[in-house]
Amino acid sequence: MAVNKMEKMTIIAAAEQEERILQTIQGLQAIEIKDFFHSNVDSSYIKERFAQTLQPLDESKQRHYQSMLADIQEAVIFIERYSDTNTKKKSIKRKISTLTSLEASFNETQIEHYLTEICGLKEDLQALEATRKTLQEQEAWLARWQYLDVVPNEHELKTCNILLGSINAANQIRFLEALQSVTTVYIEEVYHSQNHVYYSLIYPKNQQQIVAEYLSQVSFHSFEYPFDCLPKEAYQRNQKELTALVAKEKALKAELAKFRQHIDSFYLAEEMCYAYIHREAAKKQLLNTRYFFVVQGWLPVDEKADLINELKRVLPQDEVYLVFDQPTEAEIVQGVPIKLKNNAVVAPFEMLTEMYSLPKYDEIDPTPIMTPFYMVFFGMMVADIGYGLLMLMGALAARRLVLARNVKRFADFFLILAFPTIIWGLIYGSFFGAALPKTLAGIALPFPILSTTEDVNTILLLSVAFGFIQLMTGLMVNGIELTKRKRYLESISESFAWQGLLVGLLIAVLGTTLFSNQGFMIIGISVAVVSAVLIVSVPVIRSRSKVKGLAKGLYGLYGITGYIGDLVSYTRLMALGISGGSIAAAFNMLVAFMPPVARFTVGLLLIVALHALNLFLSLLSAYVHGARLQYVEFFGKFYSGGGRAFNPLKAEEKYVNIEKKVKDNGGINE
Repeated sequence: MAVNKMEKMTIIAAAEQEERILQTIQGLQAIEIKDFFHSNVDSSYIKERFAQTLQPLDESKQRHYQSMLADIQEAVIFIERYSDTNTKKKSIKRKISTLTSLEASFNETQIEHYLTEICGLKEDLQALEATRKTLQEQEAWLARWQYLDVVPNEHELKTCNILLGSINAANQIRFLEALQSVTTVYIEEVYHSQNHVYYSLIYPKNQQQIVAEYLSQVSFHSFEYPFDCLPKEAYQRNQKELTALVAKEKALKAELAKFRQHIDSFYLAEEMCYAYIHREAAKKQLLNTRYFFVVQGWLPVDEKADLINELKRVLPQDEVYLVFDQPTEAEIVQGVPIKLKNNAVVAPFEMLTEMYSLPKYDEIDPTPIMTPFYMVFFGMMVADIGYGLLMLMGALAARRLVLARNVKRFADFFLILAFPTIIWGLIYGSFFGAALPKTLAGIALPFPILSTTEDVNTILLLSVAFGFIQLMTGLMVNGIELTKRKRYLESISESFAWQGLLVGLLIAVLGTTLFSNQGFMIIGISVAVVSAVLIVSVPVIRSRSKVKGLAKGLYGLYGITGYIGDLVSYTRLMALGISGGSIAAAFNMLVAFMPPVARFTVGLLLIVALHALNLFLSLLSAYVHGARLQYVEFFGKFYSGGGRAFNPLKAEEKYVNIEKKVKDNGGINE
């Protein structure tokens, strides 16, 4: 398979049909809307003839749904955080639905009513929280002054003042010494904390200035008593108010908890808000007049029939004008959106290509070529029957659920990789790090086909051989692509000649070491020399300055060192495969050395935890290093990328998988 072929779609219809047509396009999730005035279409005629009828875009609807979306998300967080914790948390089960049925189930009026009620409860709880904070502050203050046995505001003395305040504990001695000189001042310590001492003072009014001077020297902080009763009475009253607040808060949270039963409605409403926001944003890219509108977009060729059928279903054929065009050369250069199209086995591996870079529209999709190599490499690096079976069972269990598309693709990815992992586990004879038996019921078994302890050199050579095959494949693809573009000389110097050089060197090495055949060595060296001459001579032929061409050719030939490095890089296949199996075997040995009682108690938990760790590290290493071999060693030989991802008008699919047609009962009924 390859890059999905795209066509440019243009729809013209009456302005009142805009919403219905955009809903249809969004439901298909297969059309990327183009900006009409920033495309290659000459829109000057429309601007001249229809300038007076062009309609400015009304963004109020988009702002409305953005505001509703924020309110819904805030309400859901508020319900989960503040509602009664004894109420069982309800999680949404992912659904499959069509956009039409999802939109039909969206009761905007009811959601707004729920949001209004929740907003009221939120305001009540916030006010209650503020009141509680105030009462708690008062409680802490009253706790310090509870031994005060007089209410200053009720005892206005004619000749004396009553003063309440506090000082830093470090100034207490200075404070007492200073006031000892004023014999008419009565001092009572009310409370002593770690850092402050609280006092009540009674002194004659005619000595107020003297007392104030002494108090200022020790940083005495005075304040007015704010209550109309004794601190003990105020403290008890405060406690009653706090108790009443707790009961009120419990009642409000119980009321809030009732909205948990509507949590699914909030999630689906959030999904619809996203859909409306995306739809309104798409309207900015249309041509809108008072009488008609024009929408242009890209769609895969295999989606044309679905679009035509859906438009016929929602509108009479004579009320919409629909035309398809092939992308022009200029549009291909500017960037036709890229959507990859591969079979069920290859499709999950598209995410590796996407992480690197999508191909350009006229470039080959490397995914089908890369997939078999990645499968072999991944299996070789994990290489354990037990780990492969766990991957298989985990992926199959995950696929029974309704998963988000990217999660499902990841599950499919590991489901496929489970098989090469099991196969290489059979080759290495490893089951959770334990060696497979050599006989079964008296029948000799061939395992291990390759031993990770005795056949290390063979595995090393096999790793390099796989790397050599992949490099040759990359060079072959590059040569074919250059030939298709009629760049014949480049195909020789950048592809076929390098293949000849590498194959020639391989024949020469094999003739010298493995076969001890002089003829093989001569043939190999001859092929390598001819190929090297081609690599050097092609730049000379293509260059106006022969000296510069020769220098360029010699520099290109120096790239042979890069190929040596590439081949060495593939030895990681051997290293990771052997290390993972050795670690698993070491874990088994560790538990086997335990006493019988510990082995079948703590040992069981330990072996599960250790193998889980080794499985995680093995999968992570195989995933990363397998991708690294594709990106650096393989893609560098023929692939450049740089394509722009296809971005259709669609729903967010945060909680619901939107399909054109729902075939099972797991969705929302139409």
